[in-house]
Amino acid sequence: MARMALEEIYGANGTLTDNKSWSSPGPAAFDFRSAFSILPPKPSTPIDKLLGDVVTTPTPSMLRSIQQTTLLDDVFREDPTTLSLEAFVADLTGKEAGLLVLSGTMGNQLAIRAHLAQPPHSVLADHRSHILQYEAGGLCSLSGAYPIPIGPKNGHHLTLQDVQVHFVPGDGDIHKPPTRLISLENTLSGTILPLEDAQAIAAWARAQDPPVPVHCDGARLWEAVVATTPSPSNGEDGVSALVSRLRSYSRCFDSISLCFSKGLSAPVGSVLVSSVPGFIPRARRLRKALGGGLRQAGVIAAPALTAVKEIFLADGGAKLRRSHETAEKVAGMWRGKGGRLKEGVGWETNMAWLDLKGSGVDEERWVEEGRKEGVKVSSRGRVVCHWQVGSEGVRRLERAMDRVLGPKRDGVNGIEEKGGRMVDGQM
Repeated sequence: MARMALEEIYGANGTLTDNKSWSSPGPAAFDFRSAFSILPPKPSTPIDKLLGDVVTTPTPSMLRSIQQTTLLDDVFREDPTTLSLEAFVADLTGKEAGLLVLSGTMGNQLAIRAHLAQPPHSVLADHRSHILQYEAGGLCSLSGAYPIPIGPKNGHHLTLQDVQVHFVPGDGDIHKPPTRLISLENTLSGTILPLEDAQAIAAWARAQDPPVPVHCDGARLWEAVVATTPSPSNGEDGVSALVSRLRSYSRCFDSISLCFSKGLSAPVGSVLVSSVPGFIPRARRLRKALGGGLRQAGVIAAPALTAVKEIFLADGGAKLRRSHETAEKVAGMWRGKGGRLKEGVGWETNMAWLDLKGSGVDEERWVEEGRKEGVKVSSRGRVVCHWQVGSEGVRRLERAMDRVLGPKRDGVNGIEEKGGRMVDGQM
């Protein structure tokens, strides 16, 4: 794996390749791989196959913002750019305060620890969620919490009924740790948690005695907001509509972690926002304890602030909307050639889930045919689209599909389209 990584940087002959991408997306324009799949990767799966919209590269304006940023100390809360970013995103989400963190994982783990007090306690979450599957067991090791993984009954997203079935009240069975936090994820593997379901879970959680906080892993909440906000018509203010929808979602959660480095294409960083009294100061202290205190944080905050304005807000989220259209096109191409989409996920926002096994396609061959066409794809079948993927990348991906599926095979897959989601005959 180390040799493969070095050859990508230096080339097979040892010559340094041009991967700087300071003025264009560079290799990201042809990279459809996923950071993780809906199931844990096989032990034998090389990590170079498990990337995603994390491969987006910062725009020239983001890079210029780094050159022009302030360079004061964030541990002492002196840096104006960092303070501006935290205040801006807090206001955008309708929360009182924000905290810049280095990653979505850090934001989630700080939130969990800040919400919880003394064990025993348990945390409810979707069994596929990032906090359970891809954060190195931090839920247990950092917060001493017992995870309660839930498989959504509808196969798509958690509902209030799912939560109620698995919830452990404080005066319940003494053999089980009481549930002290509910963690939701939006989007999860590209699928949207509907606003009405988030509202129902939040209202029920707040009605408990004592109230149970609800955290949102909103690394891709930007995607859900854009997908569920109608495109602005002539004369309409697309920014106001986006902010309104974002705040509607935000009101459901006591804390939210939002990522800047995926679809928004900033180089690094996430933000944790909340209106719970004392929550952000507590998270700030915990951030320091985990080594997350930043000195000249402006170099991270400046491109993140630019990313929110340029990629999420500009033109009513047009760039993110375009990535959703690309994913829909990819799903349609695969289906049109006789391929199946994975049940329950299919296509929804910026991801298309190809059912390689159900389509009779060998995983390794799919990766290899993609490589021949100059595109990087995941052996898990998750095709992640971002706004820097253009028409040429899609054409190359289609040629790879032709290689593994052959000519169009009408009537083979039985896939239907319902409510904007493409799935295998149901949902």
